[in-house]
Amino acid sequence: MIIAFRPFKVGDFIEAGGVAGVVEGIQIFSTQMRTGDNKAIILPNSGITSGNITNYSAKDTRRVDMVFGIGYDDDIKKTKDILMELITDDERILKDPEPLVAVSELGDSSVNFVVRPWVNSADFWGVKFDYTEAVKLRFDKEGISIPYPQQDLHLHKVEK
Repeated sequence: MIIAFRPFKVGDFIEAGGVAGVVEGIQIFSTQMRTGDNKAIILPNSGITSGNITNYSAKDTRRVDMVFGIGYDDDIKKTKDILMELITDDERILKDPEPLVAVSELGDSSVNFVVRPWVNSADFWGVKFDYTEAVKLRFDKEGISIPYPQQDLHLHKVEK
């Protein structure tokens, strides 16, 4: 089935049979893959064809999905402007399709923004990591808080 339909080729980054990695070889009965931490995986083709196959290399572009939370006391408009400015400043982020920055949720401890820029597939991880760092540094500079879950614990003394 894999040789006939060719859902992936050598060099593609795929997720199949419960593992993800770069395809290094396709044989009649098995497929050889290399994981991100350089482990060699040999998968029987029957295990691959009996489940879903996700081919991350099949398309030229990918969308990077990120979520950033700010405190309820922070300025939503200012934050949205900063997130869009950071997108504009990164030349790897494509103009078309247009990136999305929107408030997605009023969470328990934060106002959450989704940030969804499109990039060339080869730039996916670099943009994701660099953008996340740039957001943290810029939020720090601008005084925008990134809340984290907290609990208040009240102890009551019981006298006998």
